[in-house]
Amino acid sequence: MEGKMKVAVMLGVGKMGFEERDIPKAKDDEVLVKLEYVGICGSDLHYYETGAIGDYVVKPPFVLGHEPGGTVVEVGKNVKHLKVGDRVALEPGKTCGHCEFCKTGRYNLCPDVVFFATPPVDGVFQEYVAHEADLCFKLPDNVSTLEGALIEPLAVGFHAAIQGEAHLGQRAVVMGAGCIGLVSMMALKARGVSEVYVVDIMEKRLEKALELGATGVINGAKEDVLERVKELTGGAGMDLVIETAGTEITTRQAIHMAKKGSNIVLVGYSKSGEMTLPMSLVLDKELTFKTVFRYRHIYPMAIDAVAAGKVNLKGIVTDVFGLDEAQKAMDYSVNNKADIVKAVIRIAE
Repeated sequence: MEGKMKVAVMLGVGKMGFEERDIPKAKDDEVLVKLEYVGICGSDLHYYETGAIGDYVVKPPFVLGHEPGGTVVEVGKNVKHLKVGDRVALEPGKTCGHCEFCKTGRYNLCPDVVFFATPPVDGVFQEYVAHEADLCFKLPDNVSTLEGALIEPLAVGFHAAIQGEAHLGQRAVVMGAGCIGLVSMMALKARGVSEVYVVDIMEKRLEKALELGATGVINGAKEDVLERVKELTGGAGMDLVIETAGTEITTRQAIHMAKKGSNIVLVGYSKSGEMTLPMSLVLDKELTFKTVFRYRHIYPMAIDAVAAGKVNLKGIVTDVFGLDEAQKAMDYSVNNKADIVKAVIRIAE
C-alpha cells in the first residue's frame, strides 16, 4: 500500500505533535495492519511526564503506544494463517528466537527484544504498522478491536495469575485497582479463584473493581487493610497476593496479609526501584515471591477468555480520544489519574 499516514509523536516532555510518514511496507513474514485502537499505558504516561524510564531515554520525535488492535490490510508472501480483513491483536515485542530464554520458551526475558514504544523503538500512535505475522493474533467475531488493543494489559494480568499458581478454591487479594490491578483481578476470577478482593485508596477505581466482579474491596485510606483481611480470612491470611501498586506500603501489607507458605506476585514497579521490607517475617512465613516481566504465551488464552465472556475488557475503558486529540489524551490521563482507569486512542473506526 502506497501513501502517507498520520503519526502522533512526542516532541519533548509534556509535548505532543504530528508528523506525516510513509505507510510501512510488510516484509515477507509480516502483515500490514490498519490500526483502530491503541491503549494508553502507564509507561507511555511515564515517558511523557519524565522523558525516561530507568536507562530507557526518549529522543524526540518519539512514538508512544504499545497496546494495538486493528485490521489486516496487506499480507506478506510467507504468511499463511492471516488474510486481508482479519481483525487482530498485536503482541508488541519481537524477540531474537536464538538466546537461551527464547529457546526455553521464556521469550519475555530475551535481552534483544524489540518492543513497541521502548526507546529507541517507536510505538504505534499512528494509522498503520507492519508487524511480524506470528505476533498478530486473529480475533473471533465477538471480540472487537477495542478489546484486541486491551489484550496486551490483560496478558500481564494472566501472567501474574499463572506465576502465582492461582486456582479454584483460593482466596486472593490484589493490591491496586488501576488497569493492571483490574485485569489481574479478572484473570484470577477467570482461572477459578473463588474470592478476589481489591485494595486501593481511590474510590472510583474500587467502584470499577466491584462492577467488574471483585468479591469485595478495601479502601486503604478509610480502613485498616490488615485488620479487614484478618476478618475476611479468620486470621489465616490470603492464599495469594498480587501486588500491582508498586509502593513500599502495599508491598509490606502484602507480606503481612499473606498466609504462611503462600505466594506473593510482584507486578508493580516502585518509583525508586528499591524498598525496605520485613524480610524476617517473609522467612518466618516461608513466603514465595514471584515477579512479572510482561508475559509469554498468553495472547491466545487471553483472547479466548474475552470471547467466552469470562473477562469484561470493555468495562475497564473509561475514556476514548481520537488520534487528533493525542495531546489532550496524554494531558488528561496525567492530570486525572483518580478518575481514569483506562484511556484509549481511537485511530480509526
